[in-house]
Amino acid sequence: MKQELPEPAATGAFAERLSAVLPADTAGWTLLLEGELGAGKSTFARALIRSYGHEGAVPSPTYTLVEPYDLSGRIIYHVDLYRVAEEEELRYLGWTDLEDGLRLVEWPDRAPGLAANADLRLSLDYAGNGRIASLEGLSTRGRALVEELADTQSKD
Repeated sequence: MKQELPEPAATGAFAERLSAVLPADTAGWTLLLEGELGAGKSTFARALIRSYGHEGAVPSPTYTLVEPYDLSGRIIYHVDLYRVAEEEELRYLGWTDLEDGLRLVEWPDRAPGLAANADLRLSLDYAGNGRIASLEGLSTRGRALVEELADTQSKD
């Protein structure tokens, strides 16, 4: 599924549409956020986190690596792997301890094995002054969700 995002507000609106079709229980879900530096990965993650009611700052986890959010029983982990050199480092991050929530992972290419167990991949690419988002379902439930999102979008 492709979506044109002419400005940051469109990125936020796309994140809100995705949050509307994600199930109430997203424990164990993983969304990979791919794109060049400045492509909108953090913008998308912030908008998704705010769509579930978070108020206040949503800092980039570039230095902390993981920023947790407990939002009315929905746990979201915003993960940034930019500073991870080897996939083995995920074990030290406590990756398996994050299975109780939705994992939003920036720079997943630092741990290529993540895609095998992820549900969704959002790739953001530059398109003039805007962006193009490509959302792909990687698991059975991820593919069903992308299909549902595409159906809701076509009805708008």
